[in-house]
Amino acid sequence: QLQLVESGGGLVQPGGSLRLSCAASGFSLDYYNIGWFRQVPGKEREGVSWISSGAIMTNYAASVKGRFTISRDNAKNTVYLQMNSLKPEDTAVYYCAADQFFRRVLGGTADYWGQGTQVTVSS
Repeated sequence: QLQLVESGGGLVQPGGSLRLSCAASGFSLDYYNIGWFRQVPGKEREGVSWISSGAIMTNYAASVKGRFTISRDNAKNTVYLQMNSLKPEDTAVYYCAADQFFRRVLGGTADYWGQGTQVTVSS
């Protein structure tokens, strides 16, 4: 069974940091492009960051550029999202998605999605 599992979410104070992980089981992430998305209840899902299969390309939403860093460790079959200088407006459920076509990950139409991990930024 092909699965993506996110972890690392939690409650953090403004200005704090979290590192999210997206681990794959049942398939290798080596040839997959990965995206991180987030969603707040009642709002549309928002793309946050993307990384190509070979880690040659990375991309960030303007709202997180300079604060978030996406990376991947293919040996561990895991992609990470390091989130620094967190703000209350970063509060959301964060999802990772995988697809062999970068444009599908970029556009939020990836084949595989995780179940999400909650990130809450509050004092």
